[in-house]
Amino acid sequence: MSSNLDQLYRRVIMDHYKNPRNKGSIEDGALTIDMNNPTCGDRIHLTLQVEDGKIQNAKFDGEGCSISMASASMMTQAVKGKSVEEALQLSSTFSEMMLGKDYDDSLDLEDIESLSGVSQFPARIKCATLAWKAMEKGVSEEKE
Repeated sequence: MSSNLDQLYRRVIMDHYKNPRNKGSIEDGALTIDMNNPTCGDRIHLTLQVEDGKIQNAKFDGEGCSISMASASMMTQAVKGKSVEEALQLSSTFSEMMLGKDYDDSLDLEDIESLSGVSQFPARIKCATLAWKAMEKGVSEEKE
């Protein structure tokens, strides 16, 4: 990765960390998912409003490193307004990116792509995927 692109990605990550999007929680019957990463102490409280198979709203709270909190911010932005199937596809693509695999780059990943460099740091992959795993767990429970 070029150093200019690396610096841009770093700025995007820090912007989401310092100015998180969709921070807070949704009341009134929202799906609530709490997850943590015991190896580093990251924890997330995710709330999702799912209606008619579509994620109408997504908010998170929690604490953790810049990677986990920025990823949660990006994830909530990315899944809002998407169908559950689209959100799960996005999560699958994100997981492939985190594992350094080829992924479907036809999807518009927007800011999420700035996390692609995390794949070079195996210890940080769990940080980046925590919010995504919480979303997957929440929508899977909703389906049942």
